[in-house]
Amino acid sequence: MDAVSDPLIEEVVVMKSAQVGWTEIINNIVGYFIDQDPSPIMVMQPTLDMAEAWSTDRLTPMVRDTPRLRVKIAEAKSRDSGNKLLQKRFPGGQLVIVGANSPSSLASRPMRVILADEVSRYPASAGIEGDPLGLAYKRTNNFWNRRKLAGSTPTIAGACRIEAKFEESDKRFFFVPCPHCGAHQVLKWEQVRWDKTKAGVHRPETAHYVCEHNGCIWDDADRWGAVLKGEWRATAPFRGIAGFHVWEAYSSWVKLQSTVTAFLEARKTPETYKVWTNTALGQTWVEKGEAPDWQRLYERRSQELTLGEAPEWVARLTVGADVQRDRIEASVWGWGEGLRSVLVDQRVFHGDPAKAEVWKELDAFLTEEWDTPSGRRLRMSKLAIDTGDGYSTTSVYAWARRHPRVVMAIKGIGSFSAAMPVMGPTWVDVTVRGTKVQRGVQLWTVAVSLFKSETYDWLKLDQPIDGEPYPPGYIHLPQGVDAEWLQQLVAEQLVTVKNKRTGFSKREWQKTRDRNEAIDCRVYARAAAYALGLDRWSPAKWTKATGVRLAAPDLPDVDAPAGPAEPDATTPPARPPARPPPAPPKPRSRAINPLTGKPRGSHFGRR
Repeated sequence: MDAVSDPLIEEVVVMKSAQVGWTEIINNIVGYFIDQDPSPIMVMQPTLDMAEAWSTDRLTPMVRDTPRLRVKIAEAKSRDSGNKLLQKRFPGGQLVIVGANSPSSLASRPMRVILADEVSRYPASAGIEGDPLGLAYKRTNNFWNRRKLAGSTPTIAGACRIEAKFEESDKRFFFVPCPHCGAHQVLKWEQVRWDKTKAGVHRPETAHYVCEHNGCIWDDADRWGAVLKGEWRATAPFRGIAGFHVWEAYSSWVKLQSTVTAFLEARKTPETYKVWTNTALGQTWVEKGEAPDWQRLYERRSQELTLGEAPEWVARLTVGADVQRDRIEASVWGWGEGLRSVLVDQRVFHGDPAKAEVWKELDAFLTEEWDTPSGRRLRMSKLAIDTGDGYSTTSVYAWARRHPRVVMAIKGIGSFSAAMPVMGPTWVDVTVRGTKVQRGVQLWTVAVSLFKSETYDWLKLDQPIDGEPYPPGYIHLPQGVDAEWLQQLVAEQLVTVKNKRTGFSKREWQKTRDRNEAIDCRVYARAAAYALGLDRWSPAKWTKATGVRLAAPDLPDVDAPAGPAEPDATTPPARPPARPPPAPPKPRSRAINPLTGKPRGSHFGRR
């Protein structure tokens, strides 16, 4: 807040974790410029919806409860009051609240103060206008005393807007003195320690901080007291941009026990670990895109597993199908507790996807079953099929339309910043008036980049030794998997690509060889498992699913998420004997009318 009001500093950048008072900083700066230095102000949120929420939930209560602001912003009683949801007028200036996804709200508005919130979640371009943050900053060119503030929790390394801005700044970190030895230092996650029991059970309640200079032990009270005596220090030359980094260890609202507990829970999967790294440490997540060595994978194939048979611990089967111009390839993956997985089968259906013959083979494929060693029979719960590159899309839609309970049509996107790995569905079949067609095709969107990163992380897990349990996510490869398939499984590499038009870099997957159907099918099968809700299954449910007969196909799993219903994964039981047909109703006796000699009600009186 001091840097924003410093006449020598034009731009301020804050890379932060969540819940460190950042929104209050924006509120305070807005109040300062309204009351002390009236100016045209723009507050920019990632979307218009978030802009409206900030205006309603944060700005309005602050103005209402602050006398010096309340007298300067008129009450919203009339159309010309100057107090609207996204625009507030006050003597000497105005406050405009915009969304980064709205190009019209960023144009033709000269502004002296720009306050940009959560910039890492801005779209790459506001329509066709270009970078929304750059568009907003151009609004300040007419002011010699302009002020620009941008802050956000970071996202993916190399593709994060706030990270790029912070690298251009003087990189200020908060140095605190050790309560015992007085040595100044920056708080680091690596210095947080906690105890374990002899059995290896973590004890978050023993979390403490260790001085990096002399090993002094700090409890929470020591840490909070040190923060009160800390100071900001720049670690790079000042070139017009003041940059600050802060994470939740500096917050007086967070105990280290809570941080450690969240860490132990988050590290179970790469996706939750990434979110924790961004929101708790305020650091970018580095996507590890190095492909595992296919030869090492070939050597570690399990001697106990055979292609075509499902292990006993498998509870559900999902299938990923990749459509090519002359064939359709499908991989059957089995899933167990902790999202352990195994390749159960691999099929290739030769033929032109534009013709009916290959789809007839897939019809028969949907009814196939795979046995476990105990004789339990499994059938696929869900098949995710790519809608193709355009030449076979209509054929895929037509086939998916015939099997709405088992088949999910998907479309892959390469974004690492997707809100969810699997999104949707959206209706593809609509009438000319835009209404949804009953029993039409639903299209699911899959963030394939996230699942590829997860797959490569899980392929790198080491095999357990001395009877230890398999780690969550471990991928089993059976005998019968050949070298060509394994090379397809690791046929992509994560690289950093710079966009020449916007100047921003992004991470994307690129093929290292022509054929990569194995990794595509794996990702689609993983998306199907996610859609079934397997990520949220409890250990008790996994045990139940593998130990007893599952629900009948017509009954969806009670714990499955909203979306496509989950069919049974085992052979359905024999149908009960049909009930005997109901007896024909007895003819009702009708009284005779003595006047006419006919049954009563034959002409009138019917109801």
